[in-house]
Parts: sequence; C-alpha cells; structure tokens
Amino acid sequence: MAARHPLAPSSLFDDDHGDWTDRWAELGERIQRFTDDAEVDAWLLQSLVDDPSPRVLAFVNAHAMNCVAADRQFYRALVASDVLLRDGIGLAIHYRLRGRNPGLNLNGTDLIPLILARFNGQPVALLGTEEPYLSEAAAAVSRDWAPNSVVMTVHGFHDASHYVDWVVRHRPRLVILGMGMPKQERVAIMLREVVDFPCLIVCGGAILDFLGGKVQRAPAWMRHSGQEWLFRLVHEPRRLFRRYVLGNPLFMARSVYLRLVRRR
Repeated sequence: MAARHPLAPSSLFDDDHGDWTDRWAELGERIQRFTDDAEVDAWLLQSLVDDPSPRVLAFVNAHAMNCVAADRQFYRALVASDVLLRDGIGLAIHYRLRGRNPGLNLNGTDLIPLILARFNGQPVALLGTEEPYLSEAAAAVSRDWAPNSVVMTVHGFHDASHYVDWVVRHRPRLVILGMGMPKQERVAIMLREVVDFPCLIVCGGAILDFLGGKVQRAPAWMRHSGQEWLFRLVHEPRRLFRRYVLGNPLFMARSVYLRLVRRR
C-alpha cells in the first residue's frame, strides 16, 4: 500500500491514530538530548568517530515527525538509526509540552561540518544533490573542514542499490547523504546492513545544498531564535509551502493531541 501523504487532512484523528501516537512516543524516547556543548563534543563526536562498527546518525525535525505519522516504512528506517538528534524549534516545543528538557538544538547544517573536521585525513563520500552544487560542496569540504581527506561524490538521483554497491567498492569512513527524506534514511539503513568496515553514515538533508551554495543560510539571529524555517520559506515558497505553512500547524496539533492522549 502506498504511504499516505504526511499532510493529508485525514491523517490527524483517523482510526489509525493510535499507531502514529505510539510511533511519536517511541521516537521521543529514542532522540538523544544534550545539555551543553562539552557533552556533545565528549560523547557524540568522539564516540561516533572512534566506533569500529558502521553506524547511522539521523536528525528528527517537525517534518520528519509528520512523515512518521503517515509512513510506517519511514518510521522503521528512522527509528533503526543508531543515533537520533533533535533538530529545530518544533521538537523543542514538543518536548516542553511533555514537561521535558529539549536539550540543545543539534541541526545537521551546524553539526555535520564539525563531524567532517573530525574525519579529516580519512576518505569522505558526499552522496546527494546535483551538479554543479555537488562539486562545489566537495570543494568546500576539502578547503574548510577536511583538507587532508579524499572527498568522493555521487549525485542523489540513483536508486538505493547504486549507493550500496558504490560504498562497498570505495569504502569511505564517512558518508554524508543529502537526498532528503525519506530516501536518505532508507539508504542509510541499507548501507549499514552491508558494509563490513568502520563507517559513519549521516542523513544530512539539505547539507550538500548549503555547502554547495544552492541554498542560502539564514542570518545568525534567525538561526539562534529558531526562525530559520521562515527564512527558507521566503526563499523557496513553492517547494516548502506544504512542509511549513501546512505542516507546522499540523505538527503542533498532533503534539497537543499526543499530550492529551498520554495524560489520559
């Protein structure tokens, strides 16, 4: 059966609501939350770099939660990740509604460059987006974060099996996936199941578009105040209208509903 669109009007309080509330509750428990930068540096970056097994790092934002509510396959791929991190103000509000500390906002656009720097000197693969932005992203990585690494690239429009074969053949130590949800999460789990060498696989969303100059980042004051989504909506209104203008209110309605259900 085809997955229902995450913004379908009937997907909030229909007969299937018990399933998505369980999925949301499970993700809420699985997301790692950190209270200060020292904790992030000591545990997340060092542990992921030094781990000898293949691991998957993914980010959860409001759009991901809406997709989880409508798509069980996406949920299974996301929850199978080894590390899940909170991304965005929506999840912060979600945790506060439940009386819990949301921790630091660890979005991929800020965190992934730090991870790239930790892998400096080891082979890095950037899988996603399109030319010329992919080559520009590789040049930025080589220039700013991993100058001693071999940086390899593949565009983001192949089927999953192509990336699996490519990674097995080239054996990168760090794989950044920039294909968007839900494709990148599914590819990440497939990669982890077949590689037999140390490899960190990161679901990076639009990171390669940011690094390659296709998408502009919001000013610092908007990022720090949780309004980067508004900046992106203004610059890409047609592509992001459903995600933000329809998706954000739906996410908030679901969060309030989940709080009421769990309280009962």
